[in-house]
Amino acid sequence: MATERQKDHPKNRQAAERRGHRSETVAALWLRLKGYRILARRLKTRAGEIDLVAAAPFGPVCFVEVKARGLARTAAESVGPAQQTRIARAASLYLASRPGLARRGSRFDIVAIAPHALPVHHRDVWRP
Repeated sequence: MATERQKDHPKNRQAAERRGHRSETVAALWLRLKGYRILARRLKTRAGEIDLVAAAPFGPVCFVEVKARGLARTAAESVGPAQQTRIARAASLYLASRPGLARRGSRFDIVAIAPHALPVHHRDVWRP
């Protein structure tokens, strides 16, 4: 396991940032193939950041957390209660400024990205 000093190294942070951006691009493409419309990427609010905001076909607005892990099944488990609360607050701020979207309802999804595998879309993973 990497030490704190190694994790904080600028090159490691840059590599993690690139990996995250790549994973979000793959997740966005996967959702588009499934008929979702991407409304926002890397949405920043004062409550925090949401990786993807997507409109489900004939359904709710989805706030999507993208997780890249060695195994897809561990990705959904990696979003803890504090992160869920932060994402829910950011989603609430986003919807407050868009009443038309808010009427569609919302849900919280996770897209898991693993090497050498198709993305896995977990729908309605938690409720705030």
